[in-house]
Amino acid sequence: MIRLFSAFLVLQSLALAEFQQPMPGVQLWQDTCNVHVLKHEDAALVINLGDGTVLEHLAEIGVKRVEWVLLTDHHRELCQGAPMLDRAVTKVATSEVEKEILESPLSFRKWHPRLGDKYSVHGASYVRPPAAPVKIDRVLADGEVFTWNGFDITCVSTPGHSPGGMSFVIKREGRTLAFTGGVMHDGTKMTNWFDTEWDYGFAKGLDALTASVQKLAALGIETAFPSQGPVIREATKQFAAYEKKLADFRPDYIRGYPVNDLSKRGPHPATKPTKANYIVQVTPHLYMFGPEMAGKNFAILIADSGHALLLDCGLFPKLVLERIISDMKEYLGLKQIDACWISHSHGDHFTLFPALEDHGVKFWTMDTIADKCENPRFYDYPAMIGAYNAGFEKAKIDRILKAGDVIEWEGYKLHIDWMPGQTEFGNALWLELDGQKVVFTGDNLFGDPADPAQNGHECVNARNSAIIEEGYLVAAKYLQKIQPDIIMGAHGVLMTEPAAFVDRFHDWALRAIRKYKDLLPDSNYEYGYDPYWVSAYPYRVDVEQPAEVSITVRNFRDTLQQHRVVLQLPPGVKAEPSVLEGTVGPKSRQSFKVKLTTDPDKLPAGVQMVPMDITLDGKRHGQLFDFIIQAKEPKEPATK
Repeated sequence: MIRLFSAFLVLQSLALAEFQQPMPGVQLWQDTCNVHVLKHEDAALVINLGDGTVLEHLAEIGVKRVEWVLLTDHHRELCQGAPMLDRAVTKVATSEVEKEILESPLSFRKWHPRLGDKYSVHGASYVRPPAAPVKIDRVLADGEVFTWNGFDITCVSTPGHSPGGMSFVIKREGRTLAFTGGVMHDGTKMTNWFDTEWDYGFAKGLDALTASVQKLAALGIETAFPSQGPVIREATKQFAAYEKKLADFRPDYIRGYPVNDLSKRGPHPATKPTKANYIVQVTPHLYMFGPEMAGKNFAILIADSGHALLLDCGLFPKLVLERIISDMKEYLGLKQIDACWISHSHGDHFTLFPALEDHGVKFWTMDTIADKCENPRFYDYPAMIGAYNAGFEKAKIDRILKAGDVIEWEGYKLHIDWMPGQTEFGNALWLELDGQKVVFTGDNLFGDPADPAQNGHECVNARNSAIIEEGYLVAAKYLQKIQPDIIMGAHGVLMTEPAAFVDRFHDWALRAIRKYKDLLPDSNYEYGYDPYWVSAYPYRVDVEQPAEVSITVRNFRDTLQQHRVVLQLPPGVKAEPSVLEGTVGPKSRQSFKVKLTTDPDKLPAGVQMVPMDITLDGKRHGQLFDFIIQAKEPKEPATK
C-alpha cells in the first residue's frame, strides 16, 4: 500500500511539473503554493516561492535568473524553498512586519511560553515562519510602487491572513490584476481559519482581514491570483461578496455575552451576602465570590461536616486566599478543604495550586486534562499554567477521574462527565444540592439567561483544540440532557433558570458550524479550521538524550485518507523514521512513533524548529505545522 501510494505521489508531481499561463504575462507554477512568475527577457520576478522547485524549471520558459522574490506573507509553504535561492543574484522583499517574522523565526517559538508572547494567543503562536531565517533585502510600504523592468507594482497592505500580509497590484493593458496571497480563496472563501485567529475571541484578525478585503474591493481588480487555490475571476465582485460574508459571520464568532460587563455587574439576585470577605451564598451549602472579585475563579461547596470541595481556584493573590479561608472557618463552619476540582486545562483555574497544597488540599480532574496540568510544555495550546508566571510550571494531580465516574463525598454524589466546548479538555461536575441540580461547567458558557439576546458561548478558539461539533455542540446537548436548575460557570458567573439559555447556546453552535462550512474551501472544513490535524507530542522535545515524539495524523473524511509527512530536521538531528507514509481510516486519527537522536557538536544551540511537510491524498500542503526541540533548557525563561 505504501509503495503504491509513493508511486502515485511521484506520478502526480510529474503531472503538475509544468507551467500554466492563467493570463498573458503571468506564468503559474504550483507546488506548496501558487508561484507566480513575471518575465522580462531572460530575467524573472517571482511572487511567492513555494518549495523552490520552480527554480529548477525556469529554463523551460526562457528564464536564466530570478532577480526578485516578493513575498505576500511569511507562511512556510510560501517560502520554504528560500535556501535554494542564489542570494548573490536574487533579492527578497516583503512588508516590515513580515520581515521581522522571517528574519527571526525562532523568536516566535518559546520553550517557556508566556501569555503576552508576541504573535500568540495566550502563549500559543499563530505565526508559521520557516525554520531558518530568510534575509529580507527590501521592505515594502503600503502604497509604494515597486518598479521592475516595465512592471509598476503597487504594494497594498492587506493584513488579516497574516499580521503583515501584502498584496501586489499591477495595471496592464487597461486591466487591474492583483497577487493577493491568502486574503481570499476563490468562491469567496477563507484560505484557512487558523491563520486569522489572533486573539481570544475578540476578532482582531478577522477585523483586519475584513478591512483588507474592503480595501481590495475598492481597487477595481479584475483578476486576483491567490497563494492557494484557483485564479479568482471577477475579483471585485467576489471581494464585495466576501466582505459581506465576513461581516455576517462576525456576530456568531465573537462571544455570545457582553464580556466587558462581567466585571461591572452587581450582586446576583439569587445570592446572599455573608460575613466572609468577598464570599456570597448561592444555596445553603454553596458559596462563590461576589462582584468585588468578578472574573476570579473560586466556588466552594461546604458540607455539614465542615469539609469542603473547591471548584477551580485562581487569578487572585495568596493573601486573599488566606483571608477568606480564615473567614470561612470563622463564619461559615469550614474545617478543611479536601480537594480542588479543576474544570479544564487552562492555568488560570489553578494558579493558587501551591498555596492550596500548603493547606493539605488535593487536586482532582479528568484523565484527558491531567497531563495538561502535569506537563503543560508538552502542548502547543493557549493558557497553559506555565504561561501565567504563577511561580510554578506544572501541577501534580492527586486523583484522576474518568467520564461517568460518580464520587461519594460527604453524603453527596458527585457526577463527573466529559464536557468540551471552549476547549476539548474540559469536564463537568454536577450534583443534587439543596433541592436543586447544580452543574459546574468551567468556561464553556457565560452570561445572563434572562437576556434573550445572549446565547452564552465563550470564545471560539481553534488553538484550544475546539472543533465545534466536538466541543460547544456536545456541551449544549449535554446540558439539554441533564437539565440543570443552576449552571455555575467559572470566573464567578452564576446562571439560574438556564433552560432557554441552553437552547440558544445549542442553536448558536449549529449556526456557527454552518458558517464555518460556508467560509472554508475544503468540503471537510476542519482541515482549514484545526491547526492540529497533524501534531506532535510532546510539542517541545528535550533531545539532550535520545527522545521519542509521537506524530498524530487526523482524518476528517468519510473515506480512507493517505498521507506523507516529511520531518524537516535541523543539522545534527536524526529521526527514525524521518518520513511517515500510510493511511488513516475514516473519521479517525493515528499516531506514529519517531525516535530522535542528536549529535551535540552539530546541533545549533537553543530552540530549533522541526516543520512537518505534509502531503494529503496527493495534495502537497507543505510545511504547515511544526514542533520544537532543544538539547538543553535555557537557564532562565525567555523574556522576549
